[in-house]
Amino acid sequence: MAANELKEVESLRKSLEESLTKLIQKVGKVSIGKRVQFPFGWRKAAKGRTVWRIIEELITQNLEVHHNEFGISKVTASDSEVSVYDMKCEFDGHSPLYINIKSAVLGGKRTKDDISKAEGLINFYNEDPNHIFMIATFLIKFNKDMSIELTKAVVMPIAWIPDLYVNPSNNGNLQSSYAKDLNKAKKRTNATFIEELKKEIQVAEGKKKKKK
Repeated sequence: MAANELKEVESLRKSLEESLTKLIQKVGKVSIGKRVQFPFGWRKAAKGRTVWRIIEELITQNLEVHHNEFGISKVTASDSEVSVYDMKCEFDGHSPLYINIKSAVLGGKRTKDDISKAEGLINFYNEDPNHIFMIATFLIKFNKDMSIELTKAVVMPIAWIPDLYVNPSNNGNLQSSYAKDLNKAKKRTNATFIEELKKEIQVAEGKKKKKK
């Protein structure tokens, strides 16, 4: 059963990555301004969080409108600002995919990035332990002409993140430094992931109590 689950997840992971690659090719460069308007270029603004809200909107809107063009049968954006996922995608004949969209600057430093609220993820899997949850990371390039480009999309099943860590001092967020490094993926089943996540939550709670 575990082998079948992993096979299904890998198949959907590849399909989603292929679809997002088609989206990247379609949207091309996104102009943020003119070079004459920014005499010093990007400077400190060359960070993913600077433009992320715009990029997130670009991705979700194009997926909702052009999903058939990308080989996806249905796309539904989350209707909640506090949901653990950003959208739900469906491929014909497969279980739905719940997707969290992230960004990373091309060539940027490796950091421990927030994935989602750990307790929220536990509640999410309590609803259905068979949910398939993917982290889709888009690599962003900042160009000298004040445009940005999405250069690549990397899809990692959340259950496969190798370095699970729940930050006790950051609202209990699940964090990872390797959510976009497929070569480091730890291919867990949902059941194994849920158990390991619960242990990490307990460790974080223990650290929090010690600080108090």
